[in-house]
Amino acid sequence: MITSPDPLDGRPASRRLQLETHGLDVIADAERKGTPRTLFWPWFGANVSILGLSYGAFALGFGISFWQALVAGVVGIVFSFLLCGFVAVAGKRGSAPTMVLGRAAYGLRGNRLPSVISWVLTVGWETVLCALATMATATVFGRLGWGGGTETKVVALILVAALTVVVGVMGFDLIMRLQTVITAVTGVLTVVYVVLVADDIHWSVVSAVPTGSAQEFIGALVFMMTGFGLGWVNAAADYSRYLPRTASSRGVIGWTAFGGSLAPLLLLVFGLLLAGSSSKLGEAVAADPIGALTTILPTWFLVPFAVVAVLGLVGGAVLDIYSSGLALLSAGLPVPRYVAALVDGVLMIAGSVYIVFVADDFLGPFMGFLTTLGVPIAAWCGIMLADLTLRRRDYDEPDLYRPTGRYGDVPLTPLLLTLTATALGWGLVTNSTANWLDWQGYLLAPLGLGGRSGSWAYANLGVLAALALGFLGTLVLRRGRVRAQEAQEPSAAADEGATAV
Repeated sequence: MITSPDPLDGRPASRRLQLETHGLDVIADAERKGTPRTLFWPWFGANVSILGLSYGAFALGFGISFWQALVAGVVGIVFSFLLCGFVAVAGKRGSAPTMVLGRAAYGLRGNRLPSVISWVLTVGWETVLCALATMATATVFGRLGWGGGTETKVVALILVAALTVVVGVMGFDLIMRLQTVITAVTGVLTVVYVVLVADDIHWSVVSAVPTGSAQEFIGALVFMMTGFGLGWVNAAADYSRYLPRTASSRGVIGWTAFGGSLAPLLLLVFGLLLAGSSSKLGEAVAADPIGALTTILPTWFLVPFAVVAVLGLVGGAVLDIYSSGLALLSAGLPVPRYVAALVDGVLMIAGSVYIVFVADDFLGPFMGFLTTLGVPIAAWCGIMLADLTLRRRDYDEPDLYRPTGRYGDVPLTPLLLTLTATALGWGLVTNSTANWLDWQGYLLAPLGLGGRSGSWAYANLGVLAALALGFLGTLVLRRGRVRAQEAQEPSAAADEGATAV
């Protein structure tokens, strides 16, 4: 029996942890609880990772100054998590997973396309986080002289993967409890880390970093968006769906954005100061983003550092594996949620093995992954937000599960809009570090932007273009369809919960 404060409403709770049985179904009114401020815990716990420090080196790698990188980081992080907050409102209004609520825009089977994209993105993220936790553990053990070779990596990978998969399979309740623990532990230890390495900051060196171009600034800003909030928008309603219908929409937006942004903003500032003070550290971060940060630590703090690094990364991976399982179900896999999470866990382990034991470079493939999938996710986000903006009533929940309902089965407009926005976006981004993606950027030359080697090549304009086209296109093309949907009478027994389809 586990007795602890309930992270959902702050009241004492005494109950056994149980395997969550909810999948794609609607959460009934009797099971909804908490207030918007409880959303702070999962979002803060998932983004308090030490990896946030490494983003300082990533940003400066675009060739911009400290102040440019700071502005790009603040704007990119806050704006992208505000997008998460807006999507999270759909969870409160529909009480179903994010990718189920997307059926209101895409139809029942039409929604399988964005569900597959969402699934690939979340599996990719959980793989990256699991691999980084493994690499960081091996680096720490190596510095301590305890052996940081293959055996250590294998054991670390097994432990990290096991913790991630078990929590993801157990579901919402355990995730919320774990995130409160991660928030407390990593928050304290991160502050200690900052204090210990503060002497390695040299403002005279940081302030001397030359100013970059506007294109380089935009590239860093978009990278921050895709690395933070845009990597979460497709899962943003998975946790707000448990809130009562009467919960404040402003509160949902505010607490989601605040919880997601707070730690990355603080870590980014310090990461910029560290990376700007040492070009050698910045280069090392590209190969081992977490392990490189141990090189400036005293030996006695290496073990606590490993704890904070692993817990922070696991906090993000747990949310990803939970949401990736839901996305896989929404894509059409006919299995229980926990089985889908197990499938994703296997894929996560396989991908982590490749990153840890085979890949020679981390940053190049990572940036290619973010920008490539960031384009279709940005298009989906624009369509989802515009659809939500157009709606004046809550979702008709039973119709989210019926191909003959008001939302339809395979409406062509949102699908064509997604494909068009993605094609436009991929034509405006480049990935020189991944040979299999060298076809991207095909619109840079025709549009007079200098081609794949010009000044706009790495500005990642495609992400912004896809987001804007998805949003504006939906506002213009779908307004009448949404009005017609909302003019229909509500389905019977709209709150009885729907059968997962």
